[in-house]
Amino acid sequence: MSNINQISYVQPLQKLEIELLLEAIYRHYGYDFRNYSAPFLERRILNRMAAENLRTVSGLQEKILHEPLFMERFFYDFSINVTEMFRDPSFFRTFRNKVIPSVREYPAIRIWHVGCGSGEEVYSMAILLHEEGILEKTKIYATDINPINLEKAKQGFFPLEKMKLYTTNYIQSGGEKAFSEYYSVKNEQVVFDSFLKRNIEFFQHNLVTDHSFNEFHIIICRNVMIYFNKGLQNHVHQLLYESLFYSGFLGLGKREEIRFTDYAKYYEVLHSEEKLYRKNK
Repeated sequence: MSNINQISYVQPLQKLEIELLLEAIYRHYGYDFRNYSAPFLERRILNRMAAENLRTVSGLQEKILHEPLFMERFFYDFSINVTEMFRDPSFFRTFRNKVIPSVREYPAIRIWHVGCGSGEEVYSMAILLHEEGILEKTKIYATDINPINLEKAKQGFFPLEKMKLYTTNYIQSGGEKAFSEYYSVKNEQVVFDSFLKRNIEFFQHNLVTDHSFNEFHIIICRNVMIYFNKGLQNHVHQLLYESLFYSGFLGLGKREEIRFTDYAKYYEVLHSEEKLYRKNK
């Protein structure tokens, strides 16, 4: 059994219960959360216990193992759902300036967008590629562990009230048009134009247990590994490295680092602040 890191604010018995819970989920359902970061695990598990008015982790485990619908709710707790269009606009602006010139002349481009959530950042990338004139020759593979998120992403519907923020992000990212040109409004929801998802393929992929499925010119994996412990981060970096062409580009989140992993020596830093790297070995 894999041990989780030391968890704050829980008693030794509760720590043991959490280890047993994660092991049971892995054996029964095949989802491996055993090497997620300890604070993240503690927070999600204790919040679910409070929501269900359960006194022990063992009580939570009983419901998870015997009630599949309850497991679906618990599984959603472990999904990363914080996202927005053109999140961190400076990343997209830097991507335009540093990456696009290098791939513009490729006859075909493959991009893997890891942990795509409900799709906001994937559609953002599609808009950027369209404005740079290379969307038609690009295939974007957008993956997530959560099938509910993926279904939302496929539909491409987003709340109308978010558009003010998203428009600001778009402008700050270097957007070249009126953002409203890319969507229409239906029943207080926004639906993005169908041409944006013509070259996007959404499907389920688990970074912890699944293997590489292609080679890519660009991999975007932002704000995913902050929830993993160091061992799992190294495992994911191996997967990303093996999935990236030589001279391919890797984009991470602002709070993520490659410097302290086993794979730092295989990349050159393209932009340190925006965590953009290029594979050189």
